[in-house]
Amino acid sequence: MEKFRYILSHYPLTLVCLALVWYLSLFINMPETPMDDVPLIDKWTHLVMYGGTCLVMWWEYKRCHDQLVGWKLFLLAWLGPILMSGCIELLQEHCTQERAGEWLDFAANSLGVTLGAVGGLLMWKQRK
Repeated sequence: MEKFRYILSHYPLTLVCLALVWYLSLFINMPETPMDDVPLIDKWTHLVMYGGTCLVMWWEYKRCHDQLVGWKLFLLAWLGPILMSGCIELLQEHCTQERAGEWLDFAANSLGVTLGAVGGLLMWKQRK
């Protein structure tokens, strides 16, 4: 319970971003927009959504810690979101009727997380 309170108090924006990703991925059918004509707009959306979430994770980590613990960030702010993305894609494919899991979505999510992690590392280096 203490760990949960710690996470809730130190990473509130990260938790909101993660909940929003899950909600948008599993429960919302995206309406048609004029942006639908933009090539690969769906993949760009995935990239920005996951990259932004990862950047928020890094920012909150930086705000709450004095030292960078690389293995922890690797697991929680890079590998974790990529695995979460894979789970969401599988759930979309097998547990929803309106959504479909796609390999290109997974690739865009992974690229977004990786770019977010690079941005986080640059943010950390700027701290000094």
